[in-house]
Amino acid sequence: MSSTLLTHAHRVDADGEVPDGWLLVEDGRIAATGTGGTPDGHVRIGEVLDLGGALVVPGFVDLHGHGGGGASYDDGPEAARAALAAHRAHGTTRAVLSLVARPVEELARTLRMVAALAGEDPLVLGSHLEGPWLSPERHGAHEVRHLRAPLAEDVDALLDAAAGTLRQVTLAPELPGAAAAVDRLVRAGVRVAVGHTETDAAGAAAAFDAGATLLTHAFNAMPGIHHRAPGPVVAALRDPRVTLEVVLDGHHVDPALVAVLAAAAPGRLALVSDAMAGAGAPDGGYRLGGLDVLVRGGVATLVGGTTIAGSTLTLDTALRLAVTEVGLDLATAVTALTATPARVLGLDDRLGRLRPGLAADLVVLGPALAVEGVWADGRRLR
Repeated sequence: MSSTLLTHAHRVDADGEVPDGWLLVEDGRIAATGTGGTPDGHVRIGEVLDLGGALVVPGFVDLHGHGGGGASYDDGPEAARAALAAHRAHGTTRAVLSLVARPVEELARTLRMVAALAGEDPLVLGSHLEGPWLSPERHGAHEVRHLRAPLAEDVDALLDAAAGTLRQVTLAPELPGAAAAVDRLVRAGVRVAVGHTETDAAGAAAAFDAGATLLTHAFNAMPGIHHRAPGPVVAALRDPRVTLEVVLDGHHVDPALVAVLAAAAPGRLALVSDAMAGAGAPDGGYRLGGLDVLVRGGVATLVGGTTIAGSTLTLDTALRLAVTEVGLDLATAVTALTATPARVLGLDDRLGRLRPGLAADLVVLGPALAVEGVWADGRRLR
């Protein structure tokens, strides 16, 4: 039995903070936790790491990202592995791989690829279809020519291709056939998100009543809040069943507004990367689906325009901004990267907290919340 004991750790998760504690990892899981000293002498301990008071938080869970490290998730298994490695170095131990709008046949091939990848790598949680069922008026960095209404045969074909690994679908609820698609997807165990939409508050609320439980990158690619037209964000805030994704990179949403969301929906804010290939890579030219993207100063935009095309965010940066710019306390910020996305996916019995019996996904953070160590399933990645 392999084991590692982390001592003098400042543990932080959704359950709060433990300033001086220890954490025992055995065979990929958290076997025990405690405060002060070390476990009872009868516990067999292999490696012992004294963290000297450094922070330990659960591994980050990314619900929404398209790539990183110069590679995109939908460019094949080797590209996906390279992108995952880039994010894992920054503390994201589990990820849902997001796919932009493409022809249905191409999406089916990519879903099969992600399913195979998830079969060999348990850190891959499955796929997220961000398209093709999006509003042409709110297409963002998706090619309009690939957008379409959710036909029943397409929904079934993509569910079949994913073979149980389709975790999330973003759709615009105003599209013809959307209500039936939401019902079919929810019955298949898929989390449905409202996003890339022209819908109003009533339309979003109806989608939530039908089973949608997420709002894709709140405020982006949807109507904003108007005093006579509250929009889908307010509908999400008012519904305790709904979690709001936020891309906290300082560009997608003003940090002051993120603070408003966090206060209005405690425990329902999920910080996501929405990262494209330029995350963890130098400025320059990249591709997002079939579109050319230019990254300048860490901001990704479509070539020839100002439309934001994903982000170059890694979730450790989102954590730092949540604390330093939004003003969240550390436990609340960590929760938005760990326990909340794990709960959204129905995986909170496996991930997201530093509790005995859960997966040993751990991130060690230095004084400036810089990542100093990463473990996933008890295996050190950094």
